[in-house]
Amino acid sequence: MNNVVIIDDDKELCALMKKCVEQENLSAIIAHGGVEGLRLTDENKNSCSLVILDVMMPDIDGFQVLKKIRETSNVPVLMLTAKSDENDKVSGLRLGADDYLTKPFCINELMARINSLIRRYTMLNPTFVTDTDCIIIKGMVIDRTNRVVSVDNITVQLTSKEFDLLSFLASNKGRVFTKKQIYMQVWGEEYAFDDSNIMSFISKLRKKIEADPGHPFYILTVRGVGYRFNKEA
Repeated sequence: MNNVVIIDDDKELCALMKKCVEQENLSAIIAHGGVEGLRLTDENKNSCSLVILDVMMPDIDGFQVLKKIRETSNVPVLMLTAKSDENDKVSGLRLGADDYLTKPFCINELMARINSLIRRYTMLNPTFVTDTDCIIIKGMVIDRTNRVVSVDNITVQLTSKEFDLLSFLASNKGRVFTKKQIYMQVWGEEYAFDDSNIMSFISKLRKKIEADPGHPFYILTVRGVGYRFNKEA
């Protein structure tokens, strides 16, 4: 089960968020201070899919907690604040927050953001990734910590986006994605590329990882739809 760590000194709000999270078949772990929150996040780092983090807390503020989390983890962080100051939002995002909500907020909006962040994170960080954060697939090793790819023990030089594209597809092997879905997941933006640009990226990537790019083994074309990573890999 995915764990959501909730770090907020408002006990009533924590209880409400915990109840809502559990209705989504998620497990909620609550901390009422920054120090405790850091400890619980670290203790549950292998199962934590999201941190909900309040800015104002009695011991250390949310910005300091976020900074510490980002030293060792890329887990999504949704920040909460009673302030509407634009500077707080900018500060949080610059430190690595993934999303921001200002109190008071609508529970439905909170849950929509939680589900969106967890869905994106779990798609890019599948359960079969090992503790060393590597994907090992028939002759290919994708080391996501060091962003290194090797095929048959030979290191392959990829650009940053080529690596992100390969990691995304390999993390979801067998699943078919349209070009639009690929762009939105890998580039993290609304679809702005035309189909030829996505095809160009796939073509360049195949030339680097496939023994025979004309008859690819790893990245397969699904005609009229898009691409998928070979589920037999």
